[in-house]
Amino acid sequence: MGDLLTFTLQRKLQQTKTLMELSALVNSTLDTREIRKRAIEAATCLVNAETGSLLLVDRDTGELFFEVALGDKGNALKEIRLAKGQGIAGWVAETSESIIIHDVASDPRFFGGADIKSTFRTKNMICVPVKTKNRVLGVLQAINNKEDAFDDEDKEVLSALANQVATAIENANLYEELKETFYETAQALAETIEMRDPYTGGHTRRVMHFSLAIGRAMELSEQDMERLRLAAILHDIGKIGIRDNILLKNGRLDPEELQTMNEHAALGAKALSRVKQMKDIIPGVRGHHEKFDGTGYPDRLKGLDIDIIARIIAVADTYDAMTTDRPYRKALDSQTAVEELKKFSGKQFDGAVVDQFVWVLPELGEYR
Repeated sequence: MGDLLTFTLQRKLQQTKTLMELSALVNSTLDTREIRKRAIEAATCLVNAETGSLLLVDRDTGELFFEVALGDKGNALKEIRLAKGQGIAGWVAETSESIIIHDVASDPRFFGGADIKSTFRTKNMICVPVKTKNRVLGVLQAINNKEDAFDDEDKEVLSALANQVATAIENANLYEELKETFYETAQALAETIEMRDPYTGGHTRRVMHFSLAIGRAMELSEQDMERLRLAAILHDIGKIGIRDNILLKNGRLDPEELQTMNEHAALGAKALSRVKQMKDIIPGVRGHHEKFDGTGYPDRLKGLDIDIIARIIAVADTYDAMTTDRPYRKALDSQTAVEELKKFSGKQFDGAVVDQFVWVLPELGEYR
């Protein structure tokens, strides 16, 4: 009797500790992938399950899809989508009720597709809704109790965990929506400036796609990819300060006009400097016309002193400028433009960036 009491107390203590650790994680980060993975690990630990999974509701279709699934075959499960109401998870999502099933194979709601895909045998499970403000966001599952069977106490603990996960998902969704709204606003601003010059229509969107492709190939960090995306969108924002008689001139610029046009990089950086949150992208905007050999503008920076974001945008920007019509010349074909980039690799451009761009260019489809 004494041993059983001690075991029960120790288990309760461990469950409380696990819930507190996850709560601390949820409140300290917006890294949704980390939160979701840790949530599933916590679920299996809390109720002594062999494995677990988190399915989310697709807000457009109402289908359930596997967001996180542990085990060797976890990635295979991500290919599966359940229709509304399909399977035990679909039933839980539709009814918003928690359930314990002691013999899954005999339950008529059981969808065996996941077991076939994963070559895993589901024997018993707890399935609870992940919901907030009466809206079901997904379903959390703990599968196969390692000792015997799940009980109501396990269901309560898993429901408590699901509440934590729901808060994390809701916060992450709000953050992503705000961030995407910000990017789209920046894109709209950049395209409004482009409307002044019919020859540059779509330029910033193409430069962004080229730049992001290079960034992925160079395996930039997630933080640098965010900087790259925003700097690529806003790299020409300084042109808003260039007079129409220069910006829209139907011919080559004379030296004085060219000098005025070249001020757009510094003007853009100056405009962004008024926004504290933009400080990390200013080097990419200000430096996108610097040259690797130190002959560019506005600061005549050289080599690796030029921010990597600016070096990437320089290649993307130049390729797009060469492959689109200008008032004073016709567009070059893609192959000729690539040869020009290679010709000035290590002089005007960072050779490593040019190499990566040439490598990813065939995969860029309509943007080539």
